[in-house]
Amino acid sequence: MKVESLTKIDIQQETRNKIISEIREYINFKNMEPGEKLPSERMLSERFGVSRNNLREAIQTLEFYGLLESVPQSGTYLANIGVVALNGMISDILSLDDPDFKSLVETRILMELKTVRLAALRRTEDQLEQMKEALEAYTKKAIKGEDAVQEDLLFHLAIAKASGNSTMNTFMLIITPEIITNFAKYHVCDENQAILGIDEHKAIYEAIANKNPQEAKEKMKLHFRSLYKYCYNVDL
Repeated sequence: MKVESLTKIDIQQETRNKIISEIREYINFKNMEPGEKLPSERMLSERFGVSRNNLREAIQTLEFYGLLESVPQSGTYLANIGVVALNGMISDILSLDDPDFKSLVETRILMELKTVRLAALRRTEDQLEQMKEALEAYTKKAIKGEDAVQEDLLFHLAIAKASGNSTMNTFMLIITPEIITNFAKYHVCDENQAILGIDEHKAIYEAIANKNPQEAKEKMKLHFRSLYKYCYNVDL
């Protein structure tokens, strides 16, 4: 990944954290109570001097941690949590260290061994078609020796979606951008592993298509074992 792209990511995170801090200061300044409504996005963006897109990202982060709640056609409200606890939790959010790449990959593996079993049990024909399209896109790029990281992860995201577990799907969506960034940043693996991955992906797809959860799990485990051994020279 180009240096300017990584810098842009860092700037976006810094902007988001600055807005989160300003939201906290506003809540404290106004002595807002749990359940009280915040001003509109337009008013807050003008007050903080930021774009509405950046403001929305900060609000979504606080929603993820249960500190704010957005109600369609109504607005954004403070969650039912005391000010002291809210301030403490926001401080924790702002001080969170970025997870290291290996931790992200390990988390992904643990989750996918679960999602692939569920996908084999619950997938629909439409979801199976989405997996097939992602697999074909990955295969085309891998054969040409092109970077296929995004197509690889799209295939795995399609599996997560087919699992029918919205929480796991959300977690996958959260960690995927960071994984893509680090694959590019650290040049993890190469086109040789991408070629080897074609048959492994096909085996996973076929197990899901056949609605065989145990086979799907074993093929996913084999896929990650070979990936880890090739990229890190360690066995799972």
